[in-house]
Amino acid sequence: MRILSGIQPTGSMHIGSYIGAVSQWKKLQETGECLFFIADLHALTVPQDPKNFPGQVLQTAVELIAAGLDPEKCIIFIQSEVKEHTELCWLLNTLTPLGELERMTQYKDKSKQFKDSINAGLLNYPVLQAADILLYQVDSVPVGEDQKQHLELTKTLAKKFNQKYGKTFNVPEPLMLETGAKIMSLQNPKKKMSKSQPETCLFLFDEPEIIKKKIMSAVTDTGKSIKYNLEKKPGISNLLTIYSLVGQKSISELEKKFKNKGYGDFKKSLADLLILKLEPFRQKKKELLSREVYVKEILERGRKKAQFIAQATMQDVRKKMGLA
Repeated sequence: MRILSGIQPTGSMHIGSYIGAVSQWKKLQETGECLFFIADLHALTVPQDPKNFPGQVLQTAVELIAAGLDPEKCIIFIQSEVKEHTELCWLLNTLTPLGELERMTQYKDKSKQFKDSINAGLLNYPVLQAADILLYQVDSVPVGEDQKQHLELTKTLAKKFNQKYGKTFNVPEPLMLETGAKIMSLQNPKKKMSKSQPETCLFLFDEPEIIKKKIMSAVTDTGKSIKYNLEKKPGISNLLTIYSLVGQKSISELEKKFKNKGYGDFKKSLADLLILKLEPFRQKKKELLSREVYVKEILERGRKKAQFIAQATMQDVRKKMGLA
């Protein structure tokens, strides 16, 4: 089974990204042929500083490897270094109805968010995503609830192309990520954790004293009981989710463990657990940052392997569409 997924190089990885995606990629690399790419082209739909952007891309590669992706077990590469992504995107654009793109929930949301800089890239984002997937003839794509609509468009375009030009693309199926993976803001537990608000966000590579400070100051709820109740106690429920997923204990086990204890004891225990579990990642990142050449070699090796697959697909696509 061939699997593909990507991550944007827009700042350091937080605990939500790790639990919701990367920790599950680590399991997937043990079970099939996996391609994981750094989606630098997707990141350009919002302004990036050209001087700092290459460093952000490299940092994302470093963090993926530090967090457990094994270059011997999966292919890690940079999206823009495989030119076939943009070529296939253009060709798929010629098959994509404009109305389909205008109906995309993420486009509607981002249009409101970036009123002063709505660009065609925001509209065409799902077509590039479809190209990313179809290029590698993948069987499955790990997706969260917010990406299901985009994958449906990918499947529609694959079927449409196959019908018009003959069997060319695999029609991929969603591989739904494990439930309970949505991690909320430490200061506003009704909003998803976001890199854009660093003080409310727990980064995977934060220093121990920063982890402790963020957890101890995290928003809790009225009352003293440590009980999971998303509606009445969203703050403590979010912290229980983090504890459960990082400590590999069930919510009910944790509720029993902290039955007669207060929020302070619970938070201190969670901070200690996070510092212990995340320290190997922090040390690995530090080591990799001092071995930049080694990281670039991994990315180059990944590019060659990815391009080999991509070129074979594009050769077939060009031929079927009548391009010389």
